Amino acid sequence: MMQFYKKREFGNFISDSFNFFKLYGKNYFKNYLLINGLLLILTVAIVIFGFREIFGQLLGSNLSGENYYFERYFSENSGMLIVTGILVFVLFIILAIVNYLYPVFYMKRIAQGAEKIKTDEILGDFKRNGGRIFKMCIGMLFIVFPITMIIVGFSYVLLLIIIGFFLILLVYPTAFNVTAFLMYDYFNTERGFLESLSYSIRAQFSYPNGNEKSPYWKYWGGSLIMFIIMYMITSVFTFIPLMFFYGSLLTGTPDGNFEENPFTGAVGIIFFVFYGISMLVSLLLSNLMYINAGLMYYDSRTDLHQKVELAEIETIGINE
Repeated sequence: MMQFYKKREFGNFISDSFNFFKLYGKNYFKNYLLINGLLLILTVAIVIFGFREIFGQLLGSNLSGENYYFERYFSENSGMLIVTGILVFVLFIILAIVNYLYPVFYMKRIAQGAEKIKTDEILGDFKRNGGRIFKMCIGMLFIVFPITMIIVGFSYVLLLIIIGFFLILLVYPTAFNVTAFLMYDYFNTERGFLESLSYSIRAQFSYPNGNEKSPYWKYWGGSLIMFIIMYMITSVFTFIPLMFFYGSLLTGTPDGNFEENPFTGAVGIIFFVFYGISMLVSLLLSNLMYINAGLMYYDSRTDLHQKVELAEIETIGINE
């Protein structure tokens, strides 16, 4: 059984994240797919069929030289596109909530001593925390998201003087860690949203007692490594459709015109099927990042480390 509330070094975050799935992976993904499977299928279907239709219309109008064809297509189907856009937005919000909070609820139960989690137990956690989930969404939408966009936007502006590249390397993993710590703290404590946000920011730079070395670099490095692992795996699935796409672009006629829209026919289907698979793989791999962030959160809770160790010692004494 894995111990969660303990100090970990940089390398331990990576190894223990994989060890978590070695110990609990079968049960974890079984529940994950039962809860999230339909949402994943709908998301992939939208990517394959919905985006293919839109991009096909957009590129088709450009290739044929009809500048206003796409505008006409949009105006003629505006009602359907708006309703579809709203449904897709809602779907992605629900998908984001489940993907972010499922690891939080699962790890919380395991950290409390459970060995096997049932799907009904996780669904019960979602239902019992419905009010807090709603408050979290409001806080994320109106507080965290705008601040993050301002910081990220400022970093992109600084790309003009190179330093922005290094800022982005710092900002992305740090922003992810702050958001993940916020989720874990908000649903593992009785703190309000702003209190958990305050803790998630402070925890990046110092432990609660303030007497130990800053954990920032090990948290930042742990998340960066996970980003790189995810990128390397998912890039395999994005590279293949790009090759099909560029290959189809090279089939133009000698006068520079294309014989057909690359997004139509077999090429278009293959292109978006692989992108749908890439999205599915990314969502599954994102669990590795969330579990890694969870281990970082439990590392930051030094106020509970000693209590857990004492409880384990008492348990050993009772068993003897």
